[in-house]
Amino acid sequence: MAHLIVYFSHEGQNWVNGEVKDLPKGNTERAAEIIRDAVGGDMFRVEAKEPYPADYQALIARTKEELDEGRRPPLRIAPPSLEPYDLIFVGYPNWWNTLPMPMVTFLTLAETAGKRLAAFCTNEGGSMGMGEREMRRFCPGAQVLEGLAVKGAEVEKEAARLSAWARKIAGIQG
Repeated sequence: MAHLIVYFSHEGQNWVNGEVKDLPKGNTERAAEIIRDAVGGDMFRVEAKEPYPADYQALIARTKEELDEGRRPPLRIAPPSLEPYDLIFVGYPNWWNTLPMPMVTFLTLAETAGKRLAAFCTNEGGSMGMGEREMRRFCPGAQVLEGLAVKGAEVEKEAARLSAWARKIAGIQG
């Protein structure tokens, strides 16, 4: 079974434990690495063609505007062929209680019909939000499996839980 870990992550200023902190690596990227280490597979980073600002206030202004307008930003790299993969882990930070718009762009461009999708989400209190529901909407014909939400500030502490969840979803014993 071939696995792909697709993720969108934001380094720079992020909301962490009630304050803005500068992160050299985004929490979702770190969660994606933990999943890859647990189950193997390839990784694909979803990136908007126009990079997001590192400044937190500018970031939230842009992301809110994109969401409110339903704007799907073009991607820096087109989605890869999903043909070789039977299981795709889809990782994202919970922005505005849903998927970041670059992930929506990815999901609407990628050929997900007939694929199994498992969402993992980092957040600072919003849990999965509407992400799984939105994945079902944007990925007709795909099977959306049980997802996992972890608090972004606690990704490292949650490594064992992330790994166990990914192994369970992938059908790997132990």
